[in-house]
Amino acid sequence: MFVLVVGGGKVGYYLTRELSESGHEVVLMEKDRGRADQIADEIGSIVVAKDGCEGSALADAGANRADVVAAVTGDDEDNLVICQMAKHHFAVPKTIARVNNPKNEPLFKHLGVDELISPTRMILGSIEQDIPVHELLHLAPLSHEFELVEAQLTVESPAVGRTLLQLQLPSGCSVVALVRDEIAQAVGPDTVFRAGDKVIAAGRAECEPALHGMLIGALPVA
Repeated sequence: MFVLVVGGGKVGYYLTRELSESGHEVVLMEKDRGRADQIADEIGSIVVAKDGCEGSALADAGANRADVVAAVTGDDEDNLVICQMAKHHFAVPKTIARVNNPKNEPLFKHLGVDELISPTRMILGSIEQDIPVHELLHLAPLSHEFELVEAQLTVESPAVGRTLLQLQLPSGCSVVALVRDEIAQAVGPDTVFRAGDKVIAAGRAECEPALHGMLIGALPVA
C-alpha cells in the first residue's frame, strides 16, 4: 500500500515511521524545509519538502497513485484542502484528515473526507467515560445535526419499567439500541427498560433536554 502523509509534526512523523517499518510505501510531505530536512536525516529520503496544499506538489509526491492520503497538519483548513484535492483531482481511494476543532467535523464529512481523526474528541470521549451516570454521554456526531448519545438508567430513571412506546420521544430523536448485561440488543416498541440498561439514542441537539428528562431525569435548574 502506498500512503502519502502530509504534515511533518509529531503525528506525521510517527505515522510515517510506523508505516515504513511495517513495509508500506510511504512519502511524507512537510512544507517547512528545516523540519523536512530534520525528518529526512532520521527516516531517509522519503520526505518531500513541499506544501501539500499545492496540487503540483501533491502530483510530484505521487498523489496520482496513492492508495491513501492522510492530511495530519495542525491546520484544519489545510487538511480539508489537501483531502479535497486528493479526492477530486487525483481520485485517491481513501482520504484521512486530522481535525483539531470538533466543530469542523460536519464540514469535513459533508465534503466527503472518508475518515476523521480528532485528538480533541478522543480525549473528550475518554474524560466523559468518567462522567456521573446522571449525565448524557456523547458518543459521536452522526452529521451536522445529529449526535449519538448514551444514557445510563438507574432505579430513579423515569424510563425504568416503561416501554419505548410509552416514552413518547420528541420528534427528531430515536432510541437505536440498548446494552443490557454487557450485551447489545435492538429496541422495539414493547421493550421494557430496566435499571442498569445503557440506552443508545440519536437525535438533534435541541431534543437532548427532553431525552435527558425521559431517560435520566429532569436537568437541574441553573
